[in-house]
Amino acid sequence: MSIAIAIHGGAGTLARQQMTKARERVVRAGLETALDAGLAVLRDGGSALDAVVAAVIRLEDDPLFNAGCGAVFNEEGDIELEAAVMDGYTRAAGSVMGVSRTRNPVRLARAVMEDTPHVTLGFGAADAFAQRIGLPQAPPGYFHTETRWKELQDELERRRREAPTLTDAVIGQGRGTVGAVARDMNGRLASATSTGGRNGKMAGRVGDSAVIGAGTWADDAVAVSCTGHGEWFVRGGVAHEISARMRLAGQSLEDACDSVVLGLLPRIGGEDAAGGVIAVDARGNIAMPFNCEGMYRAAVDAEGARVVAIYRPA
Repeated sequence: MSIAIAIHGGAGTLARQQMTKARERVVRAGLETALDAGLAVLRDGGSALDAVVAAVIRLEDDPLFNAGCGAVFNEEGDIELEAAVMDGYTRAAGSVMGVSRTRNPVRLARAVMEDTPHVTLGFGAADAFAQRIGLPQAPPGYFHTETRWKELQDELERRRREAPTLTDAVIGQGRGTVGAVARDMNGRLASATSTGGRNGKMAGRVGDSAVIGAGTWADDAVAVSCTGHGEWFVRGGVAHEISARMRLAGQSLEDACDSVVLGLLPRIGGEDAAGGVIAVDARGNIAMPFNCEGMYRAAVDAEGARVVAIYRPA
């Protein structure tokens, strides 16, 4: 059976006019590396779950993306990471939130799924569990990048200048998440998502990435990973909503994704509900819609067609 995989490095990219050729080359190279990591697993007969975790680890290790090394800071200047995985064949799922020491949160989410009776662990307890089972830990400086620190300072200055409300600590100005979905040779599906959240978020804020059914979902029909303003993805139950529209309304993968990303999200959240999804169905079809200027994305579908893109076609 044919394999398929899609990855994303976040929606809400730099404006097209701000994207230099040099930066675009580096971003595309990062996407290619992550895509190839997952693709290699599938081509070797590995599971969809192994593939999405392999791809997301590469994105977490790349400081260009808002996950792991290179994650954004909360308003107190700390890193709080989230991740989730889901196996569509078994409906097993695991997620973590508020992680600050574990180098690859996606690996920890998988460990929660496979090595505990729970679905979600959070904050210090999650890091302690990771340390107990031997997952690599890192000092705070590992996650810190000057680019993200400057983004936080710019955001805090904007709030001081514009007399913000409390909701600004949730909304911030930056968004970005990484994720992967895949179909393996046995026709099984899986998804994984990882993020640093929103620039300048309130300490303790949890977005959609770690919420099964909101930012991450997989069953026997579809696997979904989301990116964007997490509060709206939680309110819309976006990842599961796509599955429900396929299962209950008989929509195709493309129609279900478009009706949620281009219809439901703008209807309930307006311009604030910017973002996108990547999804793969049981036949290896891939959809990657977004309702903002761009979304870092790459995929190889069941026919072997390969795409790496940031913006809509000119």
